[in-house]
Amino acid sequence: MDEKSLLVLDELNKGCSMGIDALSVILDKAEDKEFKQLIFDLLNKYDKLSNKIKKLYDSKTDDEVKETSTMSKILTWYGVQIRTITDNSTSKLSELTMQGLNMGIIDGRKLLNSEKVDSKVTNLLNEYVDIQEKYVEEMKKYL
Repeated sequence: MDEKSLLVLDELNKGCSMGIDALSVILDKAEDKEFKQLIFDLLNKYDKLSNKIKKLYDSKTDDEVKETSTMSKILTWYGVQIRTITDNSTSKLSELTMQGLNMGIIDGRKLLNSEKVDSKVTNLLNEYVDIQEKYVEEMKKYL
């Protein structure tokens, strides 16, 4: 697999890792049972996709797939805490989740449109974007 494809896999895994980190904080704050289940389902989708990314990465190189840094994890946690300090309603949590999903969609679409990579990587990118687009729609009813 070419170097560009491996770099895209790294970026894709970072996106999944950031999503998992942020959603874990949101899940802890959520009180609405249906909303919690939706967040839990999305976390599972990210986790499964991350495992697919790591499996493909491991089959192509001896390097470790890039994860989010400890500082990024701290900043994600802190960002959610600050944004929900006065409002941790389901609507606010849905809004924050949608903002993160939209960032992922933008990043994923940019990679799809600008990078010519291995077809397996393209498939994972499409899955990543599709998951996020689906869940943006699901989140709208909680605003």
